[in-house]
Amino acid sequence: MSQQGPVTAIELEVFRHLFAALAEEMGAALKRAAFSPNIKERRDYSCALFDSKGLAVSLGDHMPVHLGAMPMSVEAALDELGTLGPGDVACVNDPFRGGTHLPDITLISPVHWTNGELLGYVASRAHHSDVGGSTPGSMPLAREVFEEGLRIPPVLLYTGGRRNDDLWRTLLANVRTPVERAGDLDAQMAALNTGAKRLLEITQKRGVEQTVSAMDGLITYADRLVKAGLELIPDGRYQAEDIIEDDGFGSGPIKICVELFVQGATLTVNFGGTSSQVPGGVNAVAAITSSATRYVVRCVVSALLEEALPAGGGSMSTVKLILPEASVVNASPPAAVAAGNVETSQRITDVLLQALGTALPELIPAMSQGTMNNTTVGGRDPRTGKLFAYYETVGGGMGAGPSGGGLSGVHVHMSNSLNTPIEALEHAYPFRVTSYGIRRGSGGVGLHQGGDGLRRDLMILSPARVTLLCERRKLGPHGAHGGLEGTPGENVLIRDGVEQTLPAKTTFTVRSGDVVSIRSPGGGGWGPLPD
Repeated sequence: MSQQGPVTAIELEVFRHLFAALAEEMGAALKRAAFSPNIKERRDYSCALFDSKGLAVSLGDHMPVHLGAMPMSVEAALDELGTLGPGDVACVNDPFRGGTHLPDITLISPVHWTNGELLGYVASRAHHSDVGGSTPGSMPLAREVFEEGLRIPPVLLYTGGRRNDDLWRTLLANVRTPVERAGDLDAQMAALNTGAKRLLEITQKRGVEQTVSAMDGLITYADRLVKAGLELIPDGRYQAEDIIEDDGFGSGPIKICVELFVQGATLTVNFGGTSSQVPGGVNAVAAITSSATRYVVRCVVSALLEEALPAGGGSMSTVKLILPEASVVNASPPAAVAAGNVETSQRITDVLLQALGTALPELIPAMSQGTMNNTTVGGRDPRTGKLFAYYETVGGGMGAGPSGGGLSGVHVHMSNSLNTPIEALEHAYPFRVTSYGIRRGSGGVGLHQGGDGLRRDLMILSPARVTLLCERRKLGPHGAHGGLEGTPGENVLIRDGVEQTLPAKTTFTVRSGDVVSIRSPGGGGWGPLPD
């Protein structure tokens, strides 16, 4: 073991990369071991390292919407369960206790040194393709969270290394695809084991005092960078608003308002004026709004300083959130929240960037597609006779920026996942992909062109239930500095060769041979076209 002592700046940078590699390796272990294409192929998961107090030290380069909220899940677990002992694993998905929506299940375990000293915690979060609820895929049009699936408060899945089999059986009895769920939960456990092993190896080589000191040092360093970056934003008040088009039950447009007050190194983010929570599931819980805010602050600060923050992002202690109670950015139970995580999170990001665009006009890009184009399909696979549940988000156009055009057909902002390969889809499910390509010309025109959306046509080879949760179907993503908006998205059912336009948010039954066509929005353009 190395000599003890304070961590120097050079050593801190070494630890920064060691901890980042730890989180990334956790993600790689999860991906390799996962059963579902949603995790194995789309990489809809996140992994992180926390210190002994539950503060984020290093977050893998995974899903921003997960990573900003995971600290709140860890905090909720420690508040309700107390300090976790050796071999304990906490499990939680409750959106009102640090979760995002019910399919995102988080596992948390402590890492202890040989003398019993608590070094920190490792956590893995993964989107499970079904956790029960009223429709396959657990992303239904629902009026209450109880319709969306199994809700898990912070509980111990493992105690002292022994699995709670009663809880395990209860979890698997409430889902449509228990074998796949068990495999994905075991893959999350593999990620925790990988993280714990790597942290112990780091501690063995560097020493307990230096390792723990480096955790504290990285959080403090990130906080200094956040303060330095915020000081580069001109003092003042900056406002923006945008809408969620509808909630699937007739509510809409649903307004999201933000006012930013910048004063030196402090940033107050006030969502006053935002619509009250609505019947449909576009309500976002506080963890989602906090996550989107952390993401935007991290992006802007890193761009202003031309230096990436440590992977934990710091405590963000100088960023204050003001969230109206029982609103679509701070929903109260029993609000339905499935789409708040995936759709409203994108719009919160949009309004924050729009407000900052007033202060930093030469830095902030045009709006990206602003939706995840959520698609869930479930039924009985005629090849096996077993139930299946498929979930996917579909990429679209990235907004153009001052330095160039936007990318096409990619996941943006709060989603950092991939498009599922055709081969994986057709192997795992009774599907045939009949069309898959770029929607040429759907990006907004400007000095720099917005990225184009995608078109993916999915022929479903058995009767099934389909749910779509999408946005930007009426108005395209805004351009910036004279750039034009991107083309809105479109949902289409093709039956016997006849196209029928579908609502943005809908649940319906398909026959064998029907085609569900998702046509995602293009990104906004940046800057006027030259004369």
